Amino acid sequence: MPAPHLAEFVSAYVAEAEEHLVVANTHLLAIEVALRAGEANLRGVREVFRSLHTVKGLSAMVGVEPIVVLAHRMEALLRSADRSQARLPLAAVDVLLRGVQAIESRVRAFRDGRSVELAPSALLREIDAFDPEGPSSLLPTELTLDLPPELTSKLGKAELDQLRQGLSGGKTAWCVSFEPSAEKAERGVTIKHVREALERLTDIVKVVPVSLQGSVSGAGLAFAIILLSSAGKGEIVAAVDAQLSVSEVASPPTPPTDDLPPAPAYETEQEFEGQQQGFVRVNVKRLDDSVERLSALIVNRFRMSRAIAKLTGLGVDTRELLQIQSEQGRQLRDLRAAVFRVRMVPTADLLERIPLLVRGLRRTVDRLVQVQIDAGTTEVDKAVAERLFPALVHLVRNAVDHAIESPEERARRGKPLEGLLKISCAARSDTWLELLIEDDGRGIDGAAVAKKAQREVPTSEAALLDLLCAPGLTTRDTATTTSGRGMGMEIVKRTVDQLGGDLSLRTELGVGSVFILRVPLSLSIVDGFSFECAEQRFVVPVSTIDEIIEVEEAALVRSPAASDRLTVSMLKRRGQVVPLLSLAGLLGLGRSSTDRKALVVRRGAEAIAFSVDRMLGQQEVVVRPLEDDLVRVRGVAGATDLGDGKPTLVLDLAGLGSALNRRELGLPQ
Repeated sequence: MPAPHLAEFVSAYVAEAEEHLVVANTHLLAIEVALRAGEANLRGVREVFRSLHTVKGLSAMVGVEPIVVLAHRMEALLRSADRSQARLPLAAVDVLLRGVQAIESRVRAFRDGRSVELAPSALLREIDAFDPEGPSSLLPTELTLDLPPELTSKLGKAELDQLRQGLSGGKTAWCVSFEPSAEKAERGVTIKHVREALERLTDIVKVVPVSLQGSVSGAGLAFAIILLSSAGKGEIVAAVDAQLSVSEVASPPTPPTDDLPPAPAYETEQEFEGQQQGFVRVNVKRLDDSVERLSALIVNRFRMSRAIAKLTGLGVDTRELLQIQSEQGRQLRDLRAAVFRVRMVPTADLLERIPLLVRGLRRTVDRLVQVQIDAGTTEVDKAVAERLFPALVHLVRNAVDHAIESPEERARRGKPLEGLLKISCAARSDTWLELLIEDDGRGIDGAAVAKKAQREVPTSEAALLDLLCAPGLTTRDTATTTSGRGMGMEIVKRTVDQLGGDLSLRTELGVGSVFILRVPLSLSIVDGFSFECAEQRFVVPVSTIDEIIEVEEAALVRSPAASDRLTVSMLKRRGQVVPLLSLAGLLGLGRSSTDRKALVVRRGAEAIAFSVDRMLGQQEVVVRPLEDDLVRVRGVAGATDLGDGKPTLVLDLAGLGSALNRRELGLPQ
């Protein structure tokens, strides 16, 4: 458990540590690819070292000793490889990846307030086995430090080893004391600023929080920063440009020898400064709060529109109010765009963990799989990304476990022994994101799937996709650790439907399959069409509508699929026959005899039209999702307030159409 006076640092520590661990994983995977190709990747080694070194320093600062031990042993191995200009053994990369995974689990435990397990001794032994300069070769010199006992007791074996190595290399150990204050914080001088400034000049061994009694600043907390540096006291003070107390802890026993290999320069001061960017970490809850306040402004704009319309009806001159309202509308649109730009995250962040997932699956199911990811420069709302990632995981699992053949089978088919999994994404207009998950596996045998499901053989890819997404369907006879429970594709379809998106499939036997996910870039506040149906008002997101058309009775043909529950007609649209459903009948609102408009949406590769009474207009709306399972209904995305204080349902017409089978729609099976 973090100490009470460190609680304010926990969230910042977790966020920064997780970022560095993602970087470490990414570069380790790149190192592995390079090694398999017979190449070295020393830059990747240095980047992993830098990330782990930072994680070690941060973890020491908040007192998570097991992470300090793990990171120290891993960076020692990486330093040895860099000093000797030698390639890491391929097996060492696997050990380092497991080390990063062990650190990640301990960071999560610390974040959740659970006890942090000790560093696994077996893993430490595996790391040390690859390090020729490991703990057994460290100088066994006695170490005398000029530190108070309460600070000396905070130094673990990893820090003491680092001090011995640094002192034997000619560096001096220093202790820098920094006491935060409100006045310093206003000038931007925080512990993070001090730590980053010192890292440019020195090697930080440990940051120890120290409780203060009766401090002048009133902070009640100071930091003792123990570091190694070849610089003098004056240079250390000047590097931070803050009020610091610097004292010497230990000096080198002898001058450094000329043949001692120098520590690698992982980055110069100029490179470090060049990497600094104007980023500020913001808690997602604060962004959600901003959206809530923006939502309230949009609802108030609807109320103002109603009030102005009422005054105009009474003969009041409202021209100035209308001008103000128009200007406010433009400002709200700009504000909405600015707020949602802040919430957007690169799709590369969404996909960065996929190679690590495939690496694990590759071992579990004994497949050779190469991953190619093209995230481009697209961005997606963080809320969409978090809901979409589990669906991607299921599709990737299916591709590796079901679609891509074993090396033996691929050899018989004349394919490369290594299968290919490609994931790419691109923005389609300003509102849609399209993701493609493509494999070069065996393709999907519709007849085999239909036999397993005891259903008719699908005659189209859309019908095959409907069958694959049926609840409980699996092509496995027994469940394994990766698949066989009949939930994967159902979860994918449900997730895409809940996001108001679209899922489609292209497949060819012996060649491979492509799953295409089309989802909105953002949620919560959307542009919507409002319309009336059976004297009730509804809203549908603009992004889900392909077209709004006039319904001409003479051009309609009644379908045999018509029933008391469902009225289906057929209309021609650009040479294509499109099912036309009465939305009033579908929603159980009775039959409307005034259906004059139709909203056309996509259902995979097919179109469906829903007839409504009349269109009311287009406006920004705030969508409140229906969270309660008791009131959640397929085809209803949420509710909104159009300024009259009454809830108006926001419909998901694509999801409503997907719930209907082809027979109900009068389409060929």
